[in-house]
Amino acid sequence: MATTRVTSPPTSSDRSPGSWRTIELLTAAVIGVVFGLVYWAYSSSYTALPGLKAISGPFVGLINGPWLIAGVVAGLVVRRVGAAFFAEVLAAVVSTLLGTEWGWATVISGVVQGAGAELAFAIFLFRRFTWPVAALSGALAAVGGFCYEWFTWLPGLDLEYKLGYLGAFVLSGIVVAGLGGWALTAALARTGAIDALPAGREAAHRNAV
Repeated sequence: MATTRVTSPPTSSDRSPGSWRTIELLTAAVIGVVFGLVYWAYSSSYTALPGLKAISGPFVGLINGPWLIAGVVAGLVVRRVGAAFFAEVLAAVVSTLLGTEWGWATVISGVVQGAGAELAFAIFLFRRFTWPVAALSGALAAVGGFCYEWFTWLPGLDLEYKLGYLGAFVLSGIVVAGLGGWALTAALARTGAIDALPAGREAAHRNAV
């Protein structure tokens, strides 16, 4: 009689979240470089995009989400301690080297935003990678960015403006970086491009069931 062997889905729980393979390090680096190019392109052209020029006041925080996505995607795809932080900082470095109006302050933003994105995965001990966790990662990345901007770009503004800006920043982080990053990761998994990584193996297992 034929039998079917049922196995549990391969996830990051197979190994310690702090144990990296070479392919995981390379993938995090690729994510950082690719999104560094995206960040640079967005930084160079976002003011010319239709509709964005009309955003003013604290609502300008709504345009910040695209600068947070590298950390979220790396955290979801690689699922290792430090992946979100590493990719976000690398993306900031790449965009800075290519040239942005904010210079090396961009790297500092990358550090605090990467720390926020990383914190969301750390809260769940790098064991949960659902869309709510992705949304939290985007939100905390935004909070990290806001904390830096509180001391750099926002000191002369009143508290009402700052709180409105924080709300807009976090909303953009949740929707664009968090949910957008989760959707992008799911799309990559469907193509088979990340089958060698935990996110890809988990998706393949779900499709096989």
